[in-house]
Amino acid sequence: MGRITSYVALGDSFTEGLEDPADQGFRGWADRLAEHIDAHQPGLRYANLAVRGRLIDEIVGEQVPEAVAMGAGLVSLCAGGNDILRPGSGPAIVARRLEEGVRALTEAGATVMLFTGFDLRQVPVMRLAHSKIEVYNLHIHDIARRYGTLLVDMWPMAVLRDPRAWNSDRLHLNSDGHRRVALAAAEVLGVPVAEDWRRPYPPRRPLLWRHARREDLRWAREFLGPWINRRLHGRSSGDGVSPKRPGLTPIGPG
Repeated sequence: MGRITSYVALGDSFTEGLEDPADQGFRGWADRLAEHIDAHQPGLRYANLAVRGRLIDEIVGEQVPEAVAMGAGLVSLCAGGNDILRPGSGPAIVARRLEEGVRALTEAGATVMLFTGFDLRQVPVMRLAHSKIEVYNLHIHDIARRYGTLLVDMWPMAVLRDPRAWNSDRLHLNSDGHRRVALAAAEVLGVPVAEDWRRPYPPRRPLLWRHARREDLRWAREFLGPWINRRLHGRSSGDGVSPKRPGLTPIGPG
């Protein structure tokens, strides 16, 4: 695409940047992408409205209208992951809501960037939602084609199936995972970068079975249990959390 002067990132914890620590809060792939764009085309104004735990109705109903009101030139929209992981949420229903957001943004003149979901079949619990994510991705591909959006297809990114791209909670990317997604998004945009997201991790010896099971038990106790408890009590990790960059401002502290 041509010169990018404004960029608004919409979504949940993935776009907020959880588990990519910064001096204050989290950085994340969207902040990193904004930095790549600004390094190539100085003067970018950037906003990030994403908040952890947000569902598709909240993202499309609240964040999308804000992006439209800002007159954003580029909007990244990654939404529906939290819905897909919940029982009873069909991919087709979530996709229809996503399409509403894409339609509103494209009709407002924005260039939209969509993302497919990760292939997480190797992760306990996420494995149960594998087929739903796969079907949802097919809908995302279709929406991207029909509306002419940009698409960052994360499903076939083999490097992101490596545990070294993920935080110990197995739900969020770590700093290197976010770095690689930002590089992939820059590639889709045609923004030149010095690194290659495809560069593989060095070989390592697999964990012994007993060590792997010990890690699984620790993960279930520290992360899976609290996650299930929040769902049972109707709480969200984003309760009381506000967007880190609520307005379009030059790259730098939000």
